[in-house]
Amino acid sequence: MPTRIDRRFEDLARQNRAALVTFVMAGDPDLETCLAILKALPEAGADVIELGMPFTDPMADGPAIQAAGLRALAAGTTLAKTLALTADFRKGDSTTPIVLMGYYNPVYVYGVEPFLRDAKAAGVDGLIIVDLPPEEDSELCLPALAAGLNFIRLATPTTDDARLPAVLAHTSGFVYYVSITGITGAAAPEPAKVASAVGRIKAHTKLPVAVGFGVKNAGSAAAIAAHANGVVVGSAIVEALRASLDRHGKATEKSVEAVVGLVADIAKGVQSAASPG
Repeated sequence: MPTRIDRRFEDLARQNRAALVTFVMAGDPDLETCLAILKALPEAGADVIELGMPFTDPMADGPAIQAAGLRALAAGTTLAKTLALTADFRKGDSTTPIVLMGYYNPVYVYGVEPFLRDAKAAGVDGLIIVDLPPEEDSELCLPALAAGLNFIRLATPTTDDARLPAVLAHTSGFVYYVSITGITGAAAPEPAKVASAVGRIKAHTKLPVAVGFGVKNAGSAAAIAAHANGVVVGSAIVEALRASLDRHGKATEKSVEAVVGLVADIAKGVQSAASPG
């Protein structure tokens, strides 16, 4: 059965444009503000929402997202509260796909079977678990697929043609291409290299390819959208939120609008570019 993610990318393909995939950290800077941001994202132009699961040791995340996770943890955010946050969002939005992104440790502690049951009940559509390689698919990937959730895998510039089949074997929903080597927010992607990489991945799969890491504004988003089926923006959004907080790291009256304004601007860039299909 098609998921919300499948239906969203199919709909956007008919519109001949890429998806805007936006990342926010669950509970950053607090659960109430985060929920207000989530509710505002679709109208601002977000097509898919990645919701970060706060974790104390995020090995692939740059300083901005690491700090967001620490703020969320300090605010008392847990995996159970992240699922409750998703359920609250679902009360008013039954169509925007939600992807939980993070690391396996919190899921392992929660328990795979109860996590998948509760995630499905909360309205989660897919998972990105960055530290589970294909060799460990039996841990979470295969059970997630059996539960009706997409399992989205990362491909990187160092994922060669010999490795791609293993990476793509059980991937569903879309492929997340990490456009640079290194941590999130570290550098800007080069459109020509992205185009080449997306073409190479598409030779191995019919899934949409979304490109992330380093997209910061409408211009860079448009450049990537011309070559990919989706554009993922994370660190720039998290940093816009951080800049709106008071000196104690608490939300202000500007916090929601800081995120919404940036997303709306980036959405214009994505929507201005025709997707390669």
